[in-house]
Amino acid sequence: MLQVSHISKSYGIQTVLEDVTFVLNKGERLALIGPNGCGKTTLLRIITGLEQADAGTVSLGSDLVIGYLPQGLELSSEQTIDEAMRSGIAGYQPARQDLERLEIAMSDAGSEALPAILSQYDEALERFEALGGYVLEHRCEQTLAHLGLGDLDTGQSVGSLSGGQKTRLGLARLLAAEPDILLLDEPTNHLDIKAIEWLEEFLLSHRGAVLLVSHDRTLLDRCVSGVVAIDEKTHTAAVYSGGYIDYAEARDKALEKQWAQWQDQQEKVHQLEESIRKVSARADRYQNISKDDFQRRKSKMVMQKATAQSARLQRYIESEDRVDKPITGWNIKLDFGHTPRGGQEVIVLCNAGHSYDGCRWLFRGADLMVQHGERIVLVGPNGCGKSTLLKAVVGHIDLAEGEVKIGANIHVGYMPQEQETLDPNLTPLGLVQSVSAINETEARNFLHLFLFAGDEVFTPVGALSYGERSRLLLAKLVLGGSNCLVLDEPLNHLDIMSRERLGEALATFPGTMLITTHDRAFIDRFATGLWTIINGALRQFVDRADMEAHV
Repeated sequence: MLQVSHISKSYGIQTVLEDVTFVLNKGERLALIGPNGCGKTTLLRIITGLEQADAGTVSLGSDLVIGYLPQGLELSSEQTIDEAMRSGIAGYQPARQDLERLEIAMSDAGSEALPAILSQYDEALERFEALGGYVLEHRCEQTLAHLGLGDLDTGQSVGSLSGGQKTRLGLARLLAAEPDILLLDEPTNHLDIKAIEWLEEFLLSHRGAVLLVSHDRTLLDRCVSGVVAIDEKTHTAAVYSGGYIDYAEARDKALEKQWAQWQDQQEKVHQLEESIRKVSARADRYQNISKDDFQRRKSKMVMQKATAQSARLQRYIESEDRVDKPITGWNIKLDFGHTPRGGQEVIVLCNAGHSYDGCRWLFRGADLMVQHGERIVLVGPNGCGKSTLLKAVVGHIDLAEGEVKIGANIHVGYMPQEQETLDPNLTPLGLVQSVSAINETEARNFLHLFLFAGDEVFTPVGALSYGERSRLLLAKLVLGGSNCLVLDEPLNHLDIMSRERLGEALATFPGTMLITTHDRAFIDRFATGLWTIINGALRQFVDRADMEAHV
């Protein structure tokens, strides 16, 4: 269905893609993966024709329809939700209007004009049904409902929706159209767990082909049949069969093999260098112990041997068989220093409830506790009040009723979802030094633990990526000596490897955590308990299996 052949793309001197080749067949679901900034979105835009490659070609089967969901989707604010959904299928809205016009004409027509109008109606009905007909209307309703938009008035304007709702509307419009090839760039953004699980089922049943960019490892584990992995260093792409877990195992085995080959190579280089050193030393001895011609000739012959070995070593180092040292990347290494324990009862909710209008309660009557050392993950549908509850815990808003008690000697560190607590004009270096009285060398060493190296510490916060800002916020919390972390969607904007590394880093935190996230792989590995808001009630569960059994 889709063939990508030898695609290369550069922006000035910066290479993004180099000789990328793969094939997407009907019924296949391929994951396009790689670190943030490696060129995944650029490749999708080249496939759709929104950007031109410097070299290579993209070939599509005849009469195939591509549906593309970009990250920064733009929808017309003047359209209604209903109009936006129908606009996803070319020709559908005009076909429906023709049908409605002819229905009115038939009711007003006389006996002489009626046969001609009936003939036109039959043709219009055939066109309308070919585009999905009234079945599409039902499909649109169901898709909106599954993506958490079922309660909206479809006659309201798109401009009245929140950013997250617009993103979900764009996804609903695309999925309802059921194109032959789906190109999805981060489709799980702004989806809750229930909607993500529905999306999985949709993708598994889709009869066309799918090329998917996602940082949700669980979704990739369950859905994809192959992986196209872009290397951030070489900018090339390697194709793996099987799901994400198969790719991860193959990647790890390849890395182990490369390490073994590199170590063997280093041993061989060491042996050659040692042999050259010994031969050179022997030649020097012959040169120095005697002045007669025989010893001089012998010294020259030994030196020629050393020169030949040096040439052999150089050829070996420059040969195509030479193995580069594996690059494993950095890991975030959190040093929490001396974190005072605080009391056993860290966060206590007493009859807690909140409503912004006094009528619709997000949650009410909540009586729960977070104890020392627990890692509680708060989950629930979008808009149910998760961020509101976290803001109440850290004291940014007052509850409408009840109270939040923070335990003795508890210092709470808060990471908001919107990252609005960061001054866009500060640099990472300036931020760290504003939080703690440390010198520049100490500050730079500290920032290095959070992957800020070299001149990156002088980059204004406003110019950092969202992932970089997340790391900087975490650095700020660590430096502030918090023994309780309250984190609102800390994994947003992080790729899979970064999510896994952040999870490993947070697991070393000796204090207590309350976190919101929709990343199921992270939840299953990290959480010691779950809170969820369901129909205005805050409930506690042991894990996702326990929650799903009772909800």
